[in-house]
Parts: sequence; C-alpha cells; structure tokens
Amino acid sequence: MPTVLVVEDERDIRDLLRRYLERAGFSVLTTASGIEALRLLSASDLVILDLGLPDIDGADVLREIHALGALPVIVLTARTSTDERIRGLELGADDYVTKPFSPHEVVLRVQAVLHRYGDLPAESGPVSYGQGRLRIDEGAHQAWLDDTVLDLTPTEWGLLAAVAASPGRVYSRYELVNRVRGYEYAGYERTIDSHIRNLRRKLGTGGADVVETVLGVGYRLGLRQDGPQ
Repeated sequence: MPTVLVVEDERDIRDLLRRYLERAGFSVLTTASGIEALRLLSASDLVILDLGLPDIDGADVLREIHALGALPVIVLTARTSTDERIRGLELGADDYVTKPFSPHEVVLRVQAVLHRYGDLPAESGPVSYGQGRLRIDEGAHQAWLDDTVLDLTPTEWGLLAAVAASPGRVYSRYELVNRVRGYEYAGYERTIDSHIRNLRRKLGTGGADVVETVLGVGYRLGLRQDGPQ
C-alpha cells in the first residue's frame, strides 16, 4: 500500500493519524520537522502537512514539494480563514483539512486524493517472493515462509513488511525506525539490530538470506517479488 508522510508538530495528532492510517492499510512515516520531511519525500506517496511547524514555515515546505514534482499534499492546519485556504491551494495543496478534524475523514480524503492520482491499488491477496517461498498478506497482517505461518511480534511484522514494500531497496535503520515506531521514538534505532536478529531466528536457517544486511547502510529483502501467475 502507499506510504503517507505525516508532518505535524503535535505528537498526539501524529499518533492519532498513524493509528487510523495504518488501520486503513497504509504505511506511515511521521515527523515534526519540515526539514526532516523534505528528506523523507522520496519514500512517500502522499504528504499530510501541518502549516505551523517549529523549524520552517509549512508553506515553504509546500512550495518545495510542489517544485520537486507531482507528490500529492493534504494540508492540515488550524488556520481557518478563506484566504489561508486559498493560499494553501494556490501553493499546490490537493486538499485542505482544518483542526479540529475527524481522523476518519482524513483517511477518506487520503484515499480520494490517491485515487485521483491513480496510486491506490485495488484490494489483493498475499504477495509472494522468492518463487513462493515467502508470502505476505498486508490486509490480513499475516506472513508465511515455506507455507508455515510466521508468529511475529508487531515490531517484527513491521520490519518484514517494510523491507518487502520495495524488494532489493536498502532501508537505513532510521527509515525502519520511522516506519515501525515513528520519528518520535528517540534512541529506538539502536534496538533495530536486535529485532532483526529475532526476525531472522523465526525465519529459520535461511533468515539472513531473506532479510539481508548491507554493511554500513541497513537492511533489504533478499528475495525478488514474484510476477503474476
């Protein structure tokens, strides 16, 4: 499923949107920083952007996103005046949500924008890798290796689903922390290696071949995604 980047300086709102978006099947990245958001754009399919950020003005972030290409943006802000709404849309926002808001409504707006861009795939079953050796069903929150169901913790599931999102792509420890736990989990990056070891143990003797280490960089899925049968 597409990855949504939530750029919001209030942690409670970030956590709330993460829960609702993940429940709807999206992968979620979060940050309170406009500067960090610009670094995460390449890993994102849509941005939910608060205009009141602590480091740089959200409008400047919106201008930069618009200048870089056709990445959809939903502005989330407490600025409710008509002039502010028009300004946000003129700067390239695809939609505009004012606080307070319904998180369910935000999810529906995300889905609507992605449908317009053609980035929201239809519901599907398990995706297989390595000629059927590994299967992952995002909707059912389940994974199988050699037809055996994997008993994974939420963190182990998040790590496996993250590297499987783009087979062969190397994910840094920081990116994996963000996808699994969120930007605000300071220090969590140091524990990623331990969770990878636990995941590999559950994958069995070939676990290191399924989730490969790229020295000095991070981790990647070592299996290719299977094509349509």
